[in-house]
This record gives sequence, C-alpha cells and structure tokens, in this order.
Amino acid sequence: MDPQIIIARRVAKELKSGNLVNLGIGIPTLVANYVPADLKVFFQSENGLIGTGPIPEQGMAHPTLTDAGGRPISALPGASTFDSAMSFGLIRGGHVDVTVLGGLQVDAHGLLANWMIPGKMVPGMGGAMDLVSGAKRVIVAMQHAAKGKSKIVAKCSLPLTSARPVNLVVTDMAVIGFPDGKATLLETAPGVSVGEVMAVTEAELAVPDNVPEMKL
Repeated sequence: MDPQIIIARRVAKELKSGNLVNLGIGIPTLVANYVPADLKVFFQSENGLIGTGPIPEQGMAHPTLTDAGGRPISALPGASTFDSAMSFGLIRGGHVDVTVLGGLQVDAHGLLANWMIPGKMVPGMGGAMDLVSGAKRVIVAMQHAAKGKSKIVAKCSLPLTSARPVNLVVTDMAVIGFPDGKATLLETAPGVSVGEVMAVTEAELAVPDNVPEMKL
C-alpha cells in the first residue's frame, strides 16, 4: 500500500462524528477520502469553508473551491463559506476539535517544526502556528523518514511551530504518542516490526510490552 495512503487511512480512524476538523496541506488532505460515509465529520479549510468533501474527480474541480494551498476541493450540501478572519476566529477560539498537519520534524517531547527551512524561501507561515496552539487535538501526518533521515528527532533543528506539543504522530511506519511528554510507540504499520521502527528513529522511543499493528 502506498505510504501516504497508510497514513491517511490510519488518521481517519482518529476522527469522531460531530468533529470539526482542519486538514493541512499535503498528506493531510487525503484523510477526507477515507472517512466512512456514516461518520459525520465537518472539515474546515482555513481559507474560509466548512463542509469540504473529498478531492473532486478529474474534470469536476471548480475554480473557486480550493483548500488553503490552492488545490481543488469539493463542498458538501449545507457547506458554509466565510472570510479568513472568521476562519481564524474559529481556530484561535478553540473551536476546532482536530487538526491534521504535515511535519518536517517532531521531537522526543512532541514539539513540531513544520513551517520553514532556514535559507529557503517561505511564502508565509500559513495557519500552522494558530492550529497547533488553538486546536483541541493535534495530529501530525508525515512520512517517518526523508532522504534516509529520521523525521522523529531527539530535538528539532528547524524552527518550532509552537511551544505546545502535538498529541499524536502517524507515519508510514508507526503511530507515536506522547504520554507524560515522552515519545511512545503505540502501533506499527502492517508488515513493520518494532525493531525496524527503532532502527530508523532518531528520538528515543518508549516501547510498551505489547505494540499492536495498525488497523486500516
């Protein structure tokens, strides 16, 4: 199974009916495609839309319906549009139940770096800082390693997004939580052993006696 699909399918299982959920750019946008039809989740795009649906099929995209990154989205019946001031009022006011964000690094205590790489041009910080600080629950959806380097690190070398730690990290190899501020291996991906996860993870992980396999 494609690594991004593994991540998106597993994150979708964290959502509950009635949740207001913000999906970040990249892998997080795929999560909407794997939410069961009977689960009533309200997706928010930070540029001013509640009620986003799955990514439209080819040829069905509408030029005025985009996510925060400018990619096509669909709107479900009953969707609501509003300006970005209202959108960020919802985020900063603590009304977003779950945000799913991409990540460049997450450290051993759950601190996230995902908004810039020094020396590279950044179009803007986007809503990441507001979302990590304001959402009730923060899930990071990212690949476990990039170019052979672990993205689960002992300490972030990139600028932090927020002083608040995230709640959960879902990668193509593992699910990692942070009980008591300590990175803990909660699940492994199908066909991936605990040893394989540990071998490609820079941060020290606490490993319970029983680590189940992800249910996708």
